[in-house]
Amino acid sequence: MILEGLERLEYRGYDSAGIAVIDDGALRITKAGGKLEVLNGLTRGGTTLPGFAGIGHTRWATHGVPNEVNAHPHYNTAKTIAVVQNGIIENYVALRKRLISKGYQFVSETDTETVAHLLDLYYKGNPLEAVIKVLQHIEGSYALSILFADQPDVVYGVRKGCPLILGIGEDGNFMASDVTAILKHTRRVIYPGEMEIVELKADGVRIVTMDEEEVTHGITEVAWDISAAEKGGYKHYMLKEIMEQPRVVRDTLSPRIRDGRIVIEELGMSDEELSRVRRVFMVACGSAYHTGVTGRYIFENLARIPVETDLASEFIYRDPLLDRDDLVVVISQSGETKDTLDAVKIAREAGCKVLAIVNVVGSTIARESDFVMYTQAGPEISVATTKAYSAQLIALYLLAMKFAEVRGFLHGRKLRSMLDDLMKLPEQIELMLGNRDKVQRIANRFIAARDVFFIGRGIDYAISLEGSLKLKEISYIHSEAYAAGELKHGTIALMEEGSLVAAVSTQPALHAKLLSNIVEVKARGAVIFSVTTMGNREIEEASDFCVTLPETNPLFANSLAIIPLQMLAYYISDGRGCDVDKPRNLAKSVTVE
Repeated sequence: MILEGLERLEYRGYDSAGIAVIDDGALRITKAGGKLEVLNGLTRGGTTLPGFAGIGHTRWATHGVPNEVNAHPHYNTAKTIAVVQNGIIENYVALRKRLISKGYQFVSETDTETVAHLLDLYYKGNPLEAVIKVLQHIEGSYALSILFADQPDVVYGVRKGCPLILGIGEDGNFMASDVTAILKHTRRVIYPGEMEIVELKADGVRIVTMDEEEVTHGITEVAWDISAAEKGGYKHYMLKEIMEQPRVVRDTLSPRIRDGRIVIEELGMSDEELSRVRRVFMVACGSAYHTGVTGRYIFENLARIPVETDLASEFIYRDPLLDRDDLVVVISQSGETKDTLDAVKIAREAGCKVLAIVNVVGSTIARESDFVMYTQAGPEISVATTKAYSAQLIALYLLAMKFAEVRGFLHGRKLRSMLDDLMKLPEQIELMLGNRDKVQRIANRFIAARDVFFIGRGIDYAISLEGSLKLKEISYIHSEAYAAGELKHGTIALMEEGSLVAAVSTQPALHAKLLSNIVEVKARGAVIFSVTTMGNREIEEASDFCVTLPETNPLFANSLAIIPLQMLAYYISDGRGCDVDKPRNLAKSVTVE
């Protein structure tokens, strides 16, 4: 059962794995370096580790190389206490020195082993008391699951800044970092609060504060089902999730367009509150940041409101000048991204309202924000995001149009036309997916590429950022995205015979400008793969390979243009024999700095 849950969590980390179970009053632990299949083989599918209660972990290395010794669970010297952890114990070096001075011996390089020995130091027969004392000494962001050999019917857990969910089942109860691990057994979940300690038993759950006061939380019914987290016959989750984008876009749009109007019920902001917003900050990481770059262009174009788009890791340290009339929009697939969560806290402390665009109901960012707009992407398993990115774009389109409507810039025929274009997107994305054989043939020509450059202007630059990230993260080919107007300021020096340049040109007002950039790099021997609007003959003729888009409002072009770039990355990665769903050194949910 634990192996099965870990398999569904392997997108969070897959460089080593381990399991600890309590069997006949003793802790039995098996760990292995490498992917979960190695552990599965060692335990013969789990049959060598019978037991009543257990914990398991797949690791994404932060402290110490990926190997069997550094794999979780970690334990005390007597092997009577076992711990698995997500996150980082920031003061582990000082704690480690203190424990060594008391005679404790460490076998791993990890911060987690410090927790195991601290528990041993404070454990005098009362697990809850020991856990509380340890929590008073450790600093950082973490989620912990703990076993005590002499408490064979309990799993203890606690979270601070990292996700931890509880599953309430008919035949037992569960603790996990993501609901996908337990969907086979239950869809009824509880979200414990920060620094609340969980005592999980087969027949019940008890949650207490650091002062040992009991707290209760309601049970949330998760709408996802197990089939949504499976491959469904596709070779990779990423391909399945690319193909799911028409449905995801439809599901994100449909509830929010009614009778020719935009209705975002969960937004929780009145038209008067929206009209009072003077400035918008969009804060996110990775692909979510790229949707925010697109969002900036659309908000400023439609709603005529100033927008700043920030990487969360920069925002939280640059002492941003925030005002009570500002709205901070944070974007995250998991709703657990550490830097983005820290941005929420900074914004709230400054008195700003925070709107979260997230995919996971009940996630920490959702709970910590003033308002939430959920995307309807369902579980996304592949580390490289595709469908969640598309859903975030739709949420930003709707939000920008709502702001523009309230501020008096969008109404009548223009509003109706844009709504019509929005509703056509799912069908148009399906048409784009129909080009996958053509894109695969193009991709096959560039499996051995060393450097790929993506260029675009305006929204096309935002698309290029995401296209480049997709390629580099799953194929390991060096790739960069540039605002095309910056080519002459240094980048063109990198162009040489055979360099692949992906040129994105979806904005009619900028076609001529981008054409001149294509001509510049072709003169240096570059090969051009372009993505442009149908009927743009000059770009097509200047390109070596071209994919064209159906007609749509230029502000929505990202939703169509990103499809061939996702497929290009996928087919190049697959052709190179890379692990598409589990790219090296990466994890799906980044819950540490």
